[in-house]
Amino acid sequence: MEDLSYITLAAYAAIMLLAGLIHGTLGLGFPLVATPLLALFTDVRTAILITLLPTASVNIVSILKGGRWSESIGRFWPLALFAVLGSIAGTRFLVISDPAPFKLLLAALVLLYLFASRVKAIRMRWVSNHLALSMAMFGLIAGFAAGTTNVMVPILIIYTLELGLERTAMVQVFNLCFLAGKLTQIAVFAHAGMLTGSLLLSTTPLAVVAVAALFGGMMLTHRIPTEIYRNIVRRVLLLLALLLVIQYFLQL
Repeated sequence: MEDLSYITLAAYAAIMLLAGLIHGTLGLGFPLVATPLLALFTDVRTAILITLLPTASVNIVSILKGGRWSESIGRFWPLALFAVLGSIAGTRFLVISDPAPFKLLLAALVLLYLFASRVKAIRMRWVSNHLALSMAMFGLIAGFAAGTTNVMVPILIIYTLELGLERTAMVQVFNLCFLAGKLTQIAVFAHAGMLTGSLLLSTTPLAVVAVAALFGGMMLTHRIPTEIYRNIVRRVLLLLALLLVIQYFLQL
């Protein structure tokens, strides 16, 4: 981070600003937007390292501001526990692997999010009939996805749509799993010697920008028609996914 130009640092701050605004307005989306944007400048592993502190900060504030804890955290904490286990495996895999192919996986997960957010109901009756098993399966998959690409929301959207959760409870579940996965990533990266005090210090201003933008997004929630805003975000994410795929093949 210390070796980056002022223009690059300004671009990183702008990405934090955009991702924070989207997360504040929709209740989710910070890593989903920030990671592919940063990955256009660098590799996925570096993008995840840069967003560790900003994402954790955004998730903590979102959980504290959300309310309705008994409907979400009190009921679905095992989902976050299994997400931790999946995140450990995914992050360890990312640490020892070539980060380049993960751009394709990240693009695939963004496209999966776009598909899942369009689907009103997904027929998987076993999910609600076997809640413990479904939390274990989806938690592990979502955690692994977060560990390797920083994006677990497509998996969680598919799961919560099938359960028919109310929007506030759904967002709380998302942010709980995001935070659990993020804290796990921090621990694994620190153990691998890839997370240093210098990195945390240098990304603190980005975290401040992200949280400030989060509050700004919360203020905008009732001023912008939700469906118009969602459509804009979908188009931006589709463009990002396509750019990641193109960039990967150009670098071969």
